Amino acid sequence: MAPNIHSTALVDAAAQLDPTVTVGPYAVIGPHVQIGAHTSIGAHCVIEGHTRIGEDNRIFQFSSLGAAPQDKKYAGEPTRLEIGHRNTIREFCTFNVGTVQDRGVTSIGDDNWIMAYVHIAHDCVVGNQTILANNATLAGHVQVGDQAIIGGLTGVHQFSRIGAHVMAGFASRISQDVPPFMMVDGNPLAVRGLNLEGLRRRGFSAQRMAGIKQAYRLLYRQGLTLEAALSAMADVPHSHPEAEGDIALLRDFVIASQRGIAR
Repeated sequence: MAPNIHSTALVDAAAQLDPTVTVGPYAVIGPHVQIGAHTSIGAHCVIEGHTRIGEDNRIFQFSSLGAAPQDKKYAGEPTRLEIGHRNTIREFCTFNVGTVQDRGVTSIGDDNWIMAYVHIAHDCVVGNQTILANNATLAGHVQVGDQAIIGGLTGVHQFSRIGAHVMAGFASRISQDVPPFMMVDGNPLAVRGLNLEGLRRRGFSAQRMAGIKQAYRLLYRQGLTLEAALSAMADVPHSHPEAEGDIALLRDFVIASQRGIAR
């Protein structure tokens, strides 16, 4: 047993662990698991299934990663869980592998801050630099964009999408798509405004935010139909060229919505 793997840990001989990986007491790691350099696995963690974990992750005690999805259709297919680099995954988190009915993979990107008791179900896609607070729960097939923040005790309905830079408040019920840049909370869910403080912290210029504000007013404050708002938003970059990419991100998200957007 390598000196950085505790003597009580059960690591399958077929598992692929970089020599710098640290494994705590009583952890269990299955045969189809790959773990990258400088990742630490806390005590009593169970990592199973076809799971690949990148470098420099900190996984705290009692987490369960790569277990079978909570889906009655699952029949043991070799679906996957993929976790990127530099993530912090706190105590008692549960991430499941995907299903063949969808992508077959549940994926978490890089530099995410995932707090205790977070559940990420099958086929979810979580981007980069997100924050999921304690007890946030993602049902199957949910997508979370980069730098989104999901408040504690928030539940996200299956197939819902949360756009980049969204701020979802404590104990929210999310059952529709939340467009990028929005600040939402409540049950029923309501859009409260733009996540302006978050955008400032991420270095958005005043010019970019002015364009996003104009698009927000068209979508939420002028009583337009969705089609009319989308048409008017296409003209916003003419007066706010710095926000052209942001407006495209917002419009494309809304146009692609299958569940309808929170309004």
